[in-house]
Amino acid sequence: MTYWALNTFFLDAVALVALAAVLARRAPRWKPLGLAAVVLLATTAVFDNVMIGIGLVAYNPDLISGAFVGIAPLEDFAYAIAAVVLLPSLWHLLPARPSTSSRSGSTHD
Repeated sequence: MTYWALNTFFLDAVALVALAAVLARRAPRWKPLGLAAVVLLATTAVFDNVMIGIGLVAYNPDLISGAFVGIAPLEDFAYAIAAVVLLPSLWHLLPARPSTSSRSGSTHD
């Protein structure tokens, strides 16, 4: 199984959760997510290249697409995209909890 095939499972699940949030009219705001995606993809590019460069992580060359950002395979960036879309979508779908200050009645000093 290639890394793109593996990513398909994750990205399909993420797409379903995001679609559920959109259909429930509880979708996150997409502009801030776009900014977060840019920042996360940039840091992913830096740190993935460092980790691969020092030999901490290696990829089977037969299972990658051959497209790279530096020495990091393009497939590596799917997880950052999945996180940026999945976590806020789940956050908006889950019911809100009452705040802790209203439950405890305490004040913060």
